[in-house]
Amino acid sequence: MLEKNCAYCMKDENPELYGKFGYRIADLKASTVYVFKEQSHKGRVIVAYKDHVDDISQLSDTDLLDYMKDIKNVAKAIHKAFNPDKINFGAYGDTMHHLHFHLVPKYHEDSFEWGSTFAMDPNRNKIQDEAELQKIGDEILKYLEK
Repeated sequence: MLEKNCAYCMKDENPELYGKFGYRIADLKASTVYVFKEQSHKGRVIVAYKDHVDDISQLSDTDLLDYMKDIKNVAKAIHKAFNPDKINFGAYGDTMHHLHFHLVPKYHEDSFEWGSTFAMDPNRNKIQDEAELQKIGDEILKYLEK
């Protein structure tokens, strides 16, 4: 089911919707990967489920496994591309009711939010330059299993 007001559902029909917050880099088996424009944590991405569901409990066991494999694949690629000390995984969905995870690399030497959860401030370190976003995405894509 497609939700006409959902940026993730309308990724092909209306890319301007996700363009407000992300830059699309890959379509995987069960998801689409976006570089999040807020890059206070280098390599931060969103992994959005392929269909419009609100909650992980709505997935079949097979779909859940495929989605979690995609998330693991992206996390491994982030580790290889940027060598973070930790990745935070967040799935909230209070404002966007489409299942998606934020993968947020954390770096001890930066000390920015180290030892705490990441903040959801999409305007803090927002990158608008597509070439810069593509460069981040290309680093992840080098290590992503397709």
